[in-house]
Parts: sequence; structure tokens; C-alpha cells
Amino acid sequence: MPKIVIIGAGSASFGPAILGDLFLHAHLLRGSAIWLVDTNAEALDLMTRYANQINNEKLHRGEAALEIFASQNRREALPNADFVIVAVAVDRIATWKLDWQIPLKHGVRHVLGENGGPGGLSHALRNIPLLLNIAHDIEKLAPNAFLFNFTNPMSRLCLALNQHSNVKFVGLCHQIGEGYRLVNEVLGLVEKKHQEPRAKKREDRIEGGEEAALREYGARLDARYHLVAAGLNHFTFVLGMLDRQTGEDLYPIFRQKVQHMPAYWELMSRRLMDAFGLFCATGDGHAGEYVGFAAETMPLTGYDFDAYDRLGQAQWAKIKLTVEHQSSISTSPSFLPSGERVVPILCAILHGLNQLELSVNLPNRGCIENLPADAIVEVPGVVHGGSVHGVHVGALPRGLAALMQREIDIQMLCVEAAVKGDRNAALQALLLDPHIHSYAKANYLLDDLLRAHAKYLPQFT
Repeated sequence: MPKIVIIGAGSASFGPAILGDLFLHAHLLRGSAIWLVDTNAEALDLMTRYANQINNEKLHRGEAALEIFASQNRREALPNADFVIVAVAVDRIATWKLDWQIPLKHGVRHVLGENGGPGGLSHALRNIPLLLNIAHDIEKLAPNAFLFNFTNPMSRLCLALNQHSNVKFVGLCHQIGEGYRLVNEVLGLVEKKHQEPRAKKREDRIEGGEEAALREYGARLDARYHLVAAGLNHFTFVLGMLDRQTGEDLYPIFRQKVQHMPAYWELMSRRLMDAFGLFCATGDGHAGEYVGFAAETMPLTGYDFDAYDRLGQAQWAKIKLTVEHQSSISTSPSFLPSGERVVPILCAILHGLNQLELSVNLPNRGCIENLPADAIVEVPGVVHGGSVHGVHVGALPRGLAALMQREIDIQMLCVEAAVKGDRNAALQALLLDPHIHSYAKANYLLDDLLRAHAKYLPQFT
């Protein structure tokens, strides 16, 4: 049975989600070695206790169980691994705040500052070396392993993996679920049995026990709608929209009904559809990182860092309380599939199954005909023959392809800058960015970002 290594397992949200999925699939993974890796000793210890508690519950009931190991050193965990799941970041919130604040000081109006724009560049310059170091350890210690990347900026990091490593990989993102929710907000074919998912703060949902209801809502959406979306991570567009029950093409009625939505509802995505013909599946917040006029259509409030902190505290408190009181985890009503696809995919690879996936990030290689073969695209995928393959979706409308081509060129320059420590490549990436309108500001902005994150960017010193 396989050896599965989770790097970044100490995350209060990601760790329990992936562990839950592994134990829910334990009948397909019986006896597998699960290695939890995190540099935060306290977080790793709590997550290991959490995993062992679930394991003991399943053993007590005579059900399939797993073997749990833990280490702060990934090189101890990696030898002969079959699958490596990576969700890591460098000083996540503190650095992201700077990526958001510094461009604003220079008058650059951007949306989230995470995956695109100057913040996305800065984020990638830090995370690309981190992920490549992990990939090079995999090459040496587990050359046959399959790497699943969850780390952002997704496209740029996967591009670095493709250009500068030999590991087998796929990038996974659950943002396609937002497309399903948005489509249903317009069409209303699936009744909401609880408060609208995006209307309540996530930390309140956790404390109120509503996560199970949200996942159940997502499952019902998937049972009613079938969306085909393609493009770049956080910038995919709906190519097809079908009713699974009737086979009806829902795009015509969607286009009619979206005109009657409130004026503020996903205004940028609606403008993109009016201009380019297709609806953006990722929501304005993420897509706005790649669109120059996004600042005209949404408030520039940035990410809610305080809410993120509260959410993390609520999640840790819940995990700690569960472990300390030995509360049953695996029989809880909320012990349901997380919605992440990594465990179903690795089980399909392991058992030689054929399986359709709504969204994977892979080298293009003809999946989108009018984008470069070596670009990283997000398209539907198929698990087949022990690997993951992108599905051919044809060509995108010319205008959308042009928007994406510009972003791909930025990504290429960003990877070059991160790997070589090339300031000029980073400057070119900024000058191509639709948020930048001044050569002087691009120079000063870049210097400020490099200076603010200098301790994480040794390649530039």
C-alpha cells in the first residue's frame, strides 16, 4: 500500500480536511503510511493527535485504518513516497498584508494581491523557490512520486515545476465550486436549505456547525448542473452549462436571467460576459486580479485578514477541544468529504480507475488550442493509466485568449525572476501587468517589495 506525505499538514483548515478524506477512503487505502510534515511543532503535534484519534476510533469499530507518522523534516518523510500533497506558504498573513499594502502606497489599485498583479508577483517570488526545493527533494528521495500542489499562486508555481523539475504533478483548486454557486444564484434550480453559503462569515459557520450543510449544498449543485470551464487558475470561463436532469443547454436562459440580477452582483464578470461572450466561473474577487478595470467594479477592501485570523483561531480551538475531550470525530455528522479532490484522484491512480475531474491545472499541450503548449491551464481532466490528463476543450474566444496570453507571458517572466533572482525579469512582469500604468512606479514598487521581503528572497541579494 502507498506512502502518502502531506507537507503543510499543520494547517488548521487544510490538515483536517485532507485527513478526513483519507480516512473516508480508508477502505481503498487500508494500511497506507500517512506522513504528516510541518515545520510548526505545536501544530504538527495537535494534527498528529487528531489523526491518531480518528485512526483509533476506526480500529475500535473494526474498520480499515491507516498508519500515522509525523516529522518536522520532510527529508525524513519523503523516501520512497508514492504521493506528496503540498500546501505551504512563507509567513502567510504577514507577507500577504505587505503585498497588499505596498502597491496601494504607490497608487496601484488592485483587488486581492495574492495571485495576480504586483502582489501575485511578490507572492510567487517567495513560494516558487520553496516549492522547487520540495520538488528537488522528491526527485532525489521519491523519484516516482506524484505531487499534488495546492500552493498559490497556482499557475506560476506549477509552471516552475514544469520548467525546473522532473516531478509528476497536478495543481488542484476548488474554485470551480464558486462557479456552480454563482450559476445557481441566477437560475435557482437547487433550493437553498440553509443560509446562502457566502453570506455568513466562515468562522461563524464553523462554530455553528454549518460546514456539513454547505458541503451537502455543493453536492446537490453538482448533481443538478454540469459546467465545463477552462482558462487559467482563478480565471476560468464557462464553456458549457447543462442541466444534468434534462440535458438542456442552460446558457441561453442564464444570459437572460443574469440581466435581472442586482446591479452589484458580480458586475465585473457580467461585463466580461457582455464583452467577450462567456461567464467567468471564479467570481469577481479572484478574476479581478487579472483584469485592469476590476477596480471600477468592486470595492478595493482587499482580503479580510482579521476574519482569517478569527477563522484560524476558531478552527484550532475546535480541533484542540475535540482532541482534549476525546470527542468522537469519525461518527460526527460533519465528518463528510471536504470537497477537495486530491484523495479521490490518488485512489483512482492507485487502483487504475478512469475518472472525470472538473478542474485540474496541468501543462496545456493542446487542451486549449489557442494558448501555448507549455502554459499551465485549468481545464477538466481525466484520471487514466495511473496519471492525470487534461481534456481537449478547443479554442477560446479570441479576446479571452488574448487576456490569458498576456497573463501567461507575465507568469513566464515571474518564474524566470524567481528562479534566477533576475530583477529585470520581475520588472518586465510588472510592466506587462494591467494594473501598472507607470514605469517609475513599477520600479519603485518592485524595490519596495524586494526590500520588504528580503529575508525570504536570497536569490535577489
